[in-house]
Amino acid sequence: MTPDPMGTDDDLHAGPPPPPSKAWMVTFTDLVSLMLTFFVMLFAMSSVKVDRWETMIDALSQTLNPSRVKTVAAATAKYNIATVFRKRAINLDYLAAVLDETMSADAVLARSEIMRLEDRLVVALPTDLLFEPGLAVLSPRARTALFNLGGVLRNIGNQIGVNGHTDPLAPDGDQFTSNWELSLARAVAVGNALRRSGYTEDVIAYGFSDSRFGQLADLSEAEQRAMARRVDVIILGTVGDS
Repeated sequence: MTPDPMGTDDDLHAGPPPPPSKAWMVTFTDLVSLMLTFFVMLFAMSSVKVDRWETMIDALSQTLNPSRVKTVAAATAKYNIATVFRKRAINLDYLAAVLDETMSADAVLARSEIMRLEDRLVVALPTDLLFEPGLAVLSPRARTALFNLGGVLRNIGNQIGVNGHTDPLAPDGDQFTSNWELSLARAVAVGNALRRSGYTEDVIAYGFSDSRFGQLADLSEAEQRAMARRVDVIILGTVGDS
């Protein structure tokens, strides 16, 4: 008997095939758990070298994140070029002309001398007009004269020094035991007067006693001694220190 190609009624009314079995997942889960346990055991038995680990982490970070923004530390300097202001040194020839006009109007400074040397300007102040014999305290008119002189110098940035000089005779009175002490004390007094008048840079004071007396050989003895008793204000062509 030839089978009917269209099938029978029993075939047409057959139900859906049974669902596939999931029993294999139990075996797979056991296998994954065993492998995880195995690798954890290997890691626990190994020793990690921290330096190599950090090197590897840094290399991976740079490779995976090449555009990382680097943090730039803020400037911590208290001063920089934009905040520091320094006065410029004034031309000595110009300064000599200004000082000559200022000093000629003062009774004390008018008897002083201005000497223009190669690298400096020297204002020679006779100490007979500034101090009493044997003393290093400025007289009232001397303080006024130095205030006028400092009124010009406070506007410049040139380095200033003050050198005290004496004649070879022993100092009058008993306040100073040597000409060196007297010359230095007078130089300091003049330097302090210039600072009080507004000059803000450091003033360097020296006492030369009568060590430069031999340089006045072309003068008479009276003129030598009078010229030797002086305080020189030295104005350099360079900028002074703050």
